[in-house]
Amino acid sequence: MKLERVELHHVALPLVTPFRTSFGTMTAKDTFLLRVVTDEAEGWSEFAADPAPDYCSEFLAGAEIVIRDFLLPRIAALPQLTTAALAPVMHQVKGHELAKAAVETAFLDAELRSYGMSLATYLGAVRERVPAGVSVGIKDSVPALLDDVERYLAEGYVRIKLKIEPGWDVEPVRAVRERFGAELPLQVDANTAYTLADAEQLRKLDAYGLLLIEEPLDENNLHAHALLQQRITTPVCLDESLHNARDAASAIAMDACRVVNVKPARVGGYLEARRLHDVAAAHGVPAWVGGMLETGIGRAPNLALAALPGFTLPGDTSASSRYFAEDITDPFVLEAGHLRVPTGPGIGTAPRPDALRRFTLARRDLYAGVGRPA
Repeated sequence: MKLERVELHHVALPLVTPFRTSFGTMTAKDTFLLRVVTDEAEGWSEFAADPAPDYCSEFLAGAEIVIRDFLLPRIAALPQLTTAALAPVMHQVKGHELAKAAVETAFLDAELRSYGMSLATYLGAVRERVPAGVSVGIKDSVPALLDDVERYLAEGYVRIKLKIEPGWDVEPVRAVRERFGAELPLQVDANTAYTLADAEQLRKLDAYGLLLIEEPLDENNLHAHALLQQRITTPVCLDESLHNARDAASAIAMDACRVVNVKPARVGGYLEARRLHDVAAAHGVPAWVGGMLETGIGRAPNLALAALPGFTLPGDTSASSRYFAEDITDPFVLEAGHLRVPTGPGIGTAPRPDALRRFTLARRDLYAGVGRPA
């Protein structure tokens, strides 16, 4: 392939309801899409982080600089432009996994479109549909939480995840269990809100038969998570602490996690995400695909990944309507608790031109022409 142009589309989509976690409350998905144009095809991707470095260290303005000034000049200088050739040159830039994931995904989409191959086929998917779980944010009251859970179950979601934080943990979990029964697949996500000193409080959750507790302690502290796992029976699942397959292997070896959440953007893209899948599968550790409130541009490739055989738990691959009254792509619709895996070339979807125009706040060329940034 020959690189011709890279565009950044800054978009903002309002959420149907505010989404609150221990990090704060979101009312819109404010991010950017990348469009890569080559001489053979075009590709799209979505940057997964937010305008501010609250959930993770990366943020919109910083990622734009990294992509424009450091990643694209190296990529444009490649004698042979393929997705496989990107990793060595992007590795020269330390960190910035989410920015790298956006770049890799857009190029991979373009390359696969030129072959007429779907991402699902390329990754090794074995399912045409994947079970859908839903993440329920922190609410102002337990009755409001129960109303939300009841609505999601009526829509067909097969697994419920509750966001928790100190002061909002045992009571909501107990209420959901009492209302909906012990058979409901239920898990919680702390988003690093606790410390090891809270082990006794977290141990109270053992009574409720949870699938897992996700990232309860500070990220990257595998030792503390291993100590916590010794004190509780609920399986610890790591999310923010896993930046690559090596981290996953270390965490599993230390018994710092007994379940793995794979967020492709967090680990640098879908190729590394597949390696995490392989590590978890080789160790017999359950795994699932996480989400970051993606639009259809990010949701489509997540579904392709979730169709791999080692992802044995329902992921956060919710329908478009969970977050958006209108998505930027054709909507992903829940069917009997499942979502269909896209089968078209590349990621299998693209922005609808009318929606892209309405949701775009700004558009910029990051690269235009041979050998020079825009």
